[in-house]
Amino acid sequence: MKDVDSCDANDKSDVRESRCSSMQKSELEALAVAAILEHRRLLAADEAVYKEWTRATAVPSTSSDVLKSLQDEYLARQKKSEAQQEELSEIIDALGYVPDVALDGEE
Repeated sequence: MKDVDSCDANDKSDVRESRCSSMQKSELEALAVAAILEHRRLLAADEAVYKEWTRATAVPSTSSDVLKSLQDEYLARQKKSEAQQEELSEIIDALGYVPDVALDGEE
């Protein structure tokens, strides 16, 4: 997630964990909530691309270039989601629990 820079994904894991562990619980919780919401957003976007890819695959007239493009986009999104999930995991490990985050539309 772009806003979840306090535990920058470009740093080594031990540096991230150290940086996260030095944060206040309230900061970590806010960071975790933001990362959880970002993860949900990424999953929803990934699913939409996957559905489009599978729909396109079922249509015989879909060109191989279009199928390849959709496949490449989906695989790139999966890599991004995996990196974001690792960061989320490290934040939650440092926090010590998974904070409650309402589903969209819930209070």
